[in-house]
Amino acid sequence: MNTTMKRFLGMVLVVTMLLTLFVGCSPKEQDVETEKTEQAAKEETTEAASTEKAETTEAEETEATKTTEAAEDITNSAMKEAEEALLKALEPLPEKDTGAKLGAIESTLSNPFWITMQNGYEDAAEEYGVTIEVKATTTETDLTGQLDIMNAMIAQEFDAIAISPLTEQNLIPGIVEANKADIKVVTVGNNVNKEALDAAEGVVVAHVTSDFKLQGQMGADFIIEKLNGEGKVAVIEGIPGATQSEARKNGALEAFEAAGMEVLPVVTANFDRQAAYDATLALITANPDLKGITCGNDIMALGAIQALKESDMKEQVFVVGVDFIDEARESIKNGELDATVAMSPYLFGKGGTIVALKAIRGDEFNEDIIWTPQKLVEKGNVDTMEGWK
Repeated sequence: MNTTMKRFLGMVLVVTMLLTLFVGCSPKEQDVETEKTEQAAKEETTEAASTEKAETTEAEETEATKTTEAAEDITNSAMKEAEEALLKALEPLPEKDTGAKLGAIESTLSNPFWITMQNGYEDAAEEYGVTIEVKATTTETDLTGQLDIMNAMIAQEFDAIAISPLTEQNLIPGIVEANKADIKVVTVGNNVNKEALDAAEGVVVAHVTSDFKLQGQMGADFIIEKLNGEGKVAVIEGIPGATQSEARKNGALEAFEAAGMEVLPVVTANFDRQAAYDATLALITANPDLKGITCGNDIMALGAIQALKESDMKEQVFVVGVDFIDEARESIKNGELDATVAMSPYLFGKGGTIVALKAIRGDEFNEDIIWTPQKLVEKGNVDTMEGWK
């Protein structure tokens, strides 16, 4: 083979090898480039989706915040109006930072109503720059224990004491002793028997209250409307002789009787859940055609609900309470408790603090202060009462 031929064959071989390399490697390189392109596209898509999601979430959170704020404006408007009414009724308001030493005596703190009232006392005391000590009995029926608390406060030389007597009689001796010690006494919610107080020569400077009788009437009217004025109904009262218990019982009885309902004898449950549960079982056992029950507070109403549920009679019997505690609110939402009458224990406490300070200042009170708003709450309007306390 001559030299020229050898060179020609060599060139052919080199070209062939180059072509082989080109053909063999290019698809792989193209695949890599394709994968890089696809990955970049995915990353861009993911980033775009994340951005969109974040913007959507932010928008939803903003909208939710606006909705919540709007709801608070709506649900708290009733509470705001109630507080404004309280302050207007108590004008001229007392001075702040006087250093006054206040005491307050409630019923058992096992009832959320009284805890909320305690919060009202303490928040108002902080607002006015004074101190307050809130005490409560162990049970709703500890009459002697409540008097012992008052006597202890008198010994501690408080400037004023706000009291919510368990009955209209049990704290009269304490009021007399407080008067002797020049300690101002105001009643909040529950009052004392005026004739008995006068006979003991005791003085209560002022009384912050609500229309308890109307509360009983409102609950009864709800049941009357639901039953079209027909059927057998019952009233479960709290503590006999207690201001709010007697008034609520009488308000319900008068409304039922005026409507021509068949009213069973009043049953006593001392504001106790278990007692109301037992009383309701006895009522429905003796009266399987019972259609409605009004209770002197929510605790008893919830006991009645439990008894009716366990007896498969809740759908037959309407139940109404008083106080609008949180558990009652949830029960209404769940379709169990039919209604309750809302009042404001928080404003009771706030009002008690302000009135006590006014009494220390020497203000005169010519009549009972009836300012606490009240409203019938049922499933149709319970959501509008979220800000109530």
